[in-house]
Amino acid sequence: MLPWIVRRTRLPLLSLRCVDCRSESATTGGGRFRVNANGKLLDVWLLVRCVSCDRTSKLTVHERKPASSFDPAELHGYNVNDPQLVSSRLLDPLLAHRNRFSLDWTGAWRLDTPSAWLDEAWPVRVEVAFEDPVPVRPERLIAHGLGLSRNEVLRRIKCDVGLRRRTSAGFTFTVLAGD
Repeated sequence: MLPWIVRRTRLPLLSLRCVDCRSESATTGGGRFRVNANGKLLDVWLLVRCVSCDRTSKLTVHERKPASSFDPAELHGYNVNDPQLVSSRLLDPLLAHRNRFSLDWTGAWRLDTPSAWLDEAWPVRVEVAFEDPVPVRPERLIAHGLGLSRNEVLRRIKCDVGLRRRTSAGFTFTVLAGD
């Protein structure tokens, strides 16, 4: 079985309408949090920037949460703008739902495949793993990885998931020999 891995190359853009220029894309840039104390309560926001007009907006991560309820390591991560914490919060579906944005993964991922797989006996079985929840259509991913047309993928591939439905979970497929 051959391993294919889908890896993130950068953080995805956010599909989020800007209140100034009405652009529909924003970025986290270097990834920064803003932590604000109001008595013993804390607010934590993830700062995002419009790609068109450079306006900064805030996405609510925590609102009016008691300071004592934070894990000290997590609170430190917010204060020092830990890149791993920025990534995990941005990829959190609950944060996206609460702040009404979606992620645009265009150009933010790559497919790593083994270089010498053509020596394998036919049929070839491939296992695809995702390091991050990148939503892709299996038929497009396989076509890209094998250098085949999408019609040929539909003809030569046997897969355990629907080829035309987006997925961000690992799957396996079998490549049948060509004519």
